[in-house]
Amino acid sequence: MTLPRVICCDLDGVIWRGDEPIPGGDVAVAQLRAAGFRVAFMTNNSSGRVADYVDKLAGMGIPADPDDVITSAQAAAALLADTASPGARVHMLAGPGVAEALTAEGFELVADAPAEAVVVGFSRDFDFDRLARAADIVRAGARLVATNTDPTYPAAHGLLPGAGSLVAAVSTASGATPEVAGKPAPPTVALVRARLGNEGIVIGDRPSTDGALAAALGWPFGLVLSGIAGTQNEEAIPDPRPAFVAADIASIVPQLITARD
Repeated sequence: MTLPRVICCDLDGVIWRGDEPIPGGDVAVAQLRAAGFRVAFMTNNSSGRVADYVDKLAGMGIPADPDDVITSAQAAAALLADTASPGARVHMLAGPGVAEALTAEGFELVADAPAEAVVVGFSRDFDFDRLARAADIVRAGARLVATNTDPTYPAAHGLLPGAGSLVAAVSTASGATPEVAGKPAPPTVALVRARLGNEGIVIGDRPSTDGALAAALGWPFGLVLSGIAGTQNEEAIPDPRPAFVAADIASIVPQLITARD
């Protein structure tokens, strides 16, 4: 098998769980790069700014440039940049990563209606009042945009509610169906292609998003069992199995290097 030289790698459940690195991730990425692969990262976790992810990777021994990091916050901003009015008023129920991405596209962040869109992403500040305000703004005519609909995120000691859980609350309260930007939706597919090209490999821990992104791109999928599929048993290993399956990123690297050769 001749493999492309680009790898689009997930973060949560692949490189780290919460703030704890998954053992061997730093060596694995270094080995891939030494073997001639470009390793970039695509996360559905929209909470962090790009610099936050670059710093977190560096703290775990993995150098990365800002251009190496793609987030669902950027995908949501790109979706609106393609479909909303320039400089539109946008309300967000999300973290700093979404604020960064939206302001970079020239949108005005607002606390109340009127707004053209409400963007919901992962946020530890989610509460009843913020839910009520977001639902009110959507009912007043704003579009509901989800950075992603992952129900959970793998953390150091189990699973945390993901953006999908928060989006479901706003959708239920407002009666609106969300437009989804993150993996494996078309805005993320377009971002990955624009940033990384037309040929690559996806490595991830969640078949329903990472595997589906690989399928949408037409790229091979490498499934690691260090996050959602496998140890947490939230998602089963697909049948038929992905092109590559291993316990973690350190274990999948030899498969990729051998297949490339």
